[in-house]
Amino acid sequence: MSKLIDAASAYVTGLLTEDLPTNCLYHNITHTKRVFKSTKEIVEHIELSPEDSEIVFLATLFHDTGYCADRENHEERSVEIATKFLQEANVDAAVIEKVKACILATKMEAIPETLLEKIIRDADASHFGKDYFQEASEFLRLELQLQNIKNYSKQEWMKENISMLQNVHSYYTDYAKENWEPIKQKNIQAMIEAQNQAKKIKASKKEKEALAKAKAKKDDPEKAIQSVFRVTLKNHIKLSDIADTKANILLSVNAIIISIALSNLIPKLDNPSNQYLIWPTIVFIVFTVITIVLSVLATRPNVTSGKFTKQDVDERKVNLLFFGNFHKMSLQEFEWAMNEMLGDKDYMYSSLTKDLYFLGLVLNRKYKLLRITYNIFVVGIVISVASFAISLWITETAH
Repeated sequence: MSKLIDAASAYVTGLLTEDLPTNCLYHNITHTKRVFKSTKEIVEHIELSPEDSEIVFLATLFHDTGYCADRENHEERSVEIATKFLQEANVDAAVIEKVKACILATKMEAIPETLLEKIIRDADASHFGKDYFQEASEFLRLELQLQNIKNYSKQEWMKENISMLQNVHSYYTDYAKENWEPIKQKNIQAMIEAQNQAKKIKASKKEKEALAKAKAKKDDPEKAIQSVFRVTLKNHIKLSDIADTKANILLSVNAIIISIALSNLIPKLDNPSNQYLIWPTIVFIVFTVITIVLSVLATRPNVTSGKFTKQDVDERKVNLLFFGNFHKMSLQEFEWAMNEMLGDKDYMYSSLTKDLYFLGLVLNRKYKLLRITYNIFVVGIVISVASFAISLWITETAH
């Protein structure tokens, strides 16, 4: 090696040792030494002039020094550091330009054009085709995490590496293609196998968890019983809400009808020429009032006495889940009764069953009244319209 390369090596070693951030776990002096060794490996197996060899070695030494100043644009910063050093060493400007071009060729998106650029590009990615690939890759993952660039899980990182090695990266020199590409393919295959194994383990774990949950459900009938009560009670309450909504619709419609009848039809009945409207109006209002009354009955609450005795609780006769059975009791009496019920599983399930049964009776009454109300409403409308038509016809005939 030339004195210039020895001086550059000493300078870069000091720079990366003293000024490089501690969170650079991958882009550090170890990486630079590995890339330098890989560059030397390629140079020794191709015909290259001493001048070109010196250029590519200098570029290799300086290519990551920019991390000491700026990660985002480290290639440009590396060029600045290398240029300053080489100018102070009185290196020819043409040589400096070639060194700069080689450093910029290490950018991920760059496409190397000259042989020297291809050499440094392959050397910089030589770890893909080395036995220490997994170690180097893990250091890069941790570096990205420590620098808050991206936090990959090991599985995500493996997937990213497989994609990049298969679809993005390629070697450019014949030596790298012949000697490093086969090992690179082995590293890819090893990652694919590890990924598949991880998927199998994950699938097996999920299957075991699913079986465990299914077994737990099978062994614990309490949950199934609770689900039956919960779903059934929810459905009954929903049906009760629907019934109340239907009754409210009938109330609203018939209230509007009566308002219209009172404000428009009845004032006209004083006129002798409108006498034929009296009976149709009476029929119309009677059916409307009946519909309103039945709608109110369908929604009218029925509250029981609200009291129970200690004997009722001891004999498990009272249903404490319905407010109508305790709303007149004191808090202390209710708390005692609830503790008695919660301490007896059979009593609790019996209370739930009673609550469900009586709620069903209430629903039966509501829907029966609603059916009768809707029938009367429809019949009333038909008869009222027919009455108006008949009265009008009789009147017209008489005249």
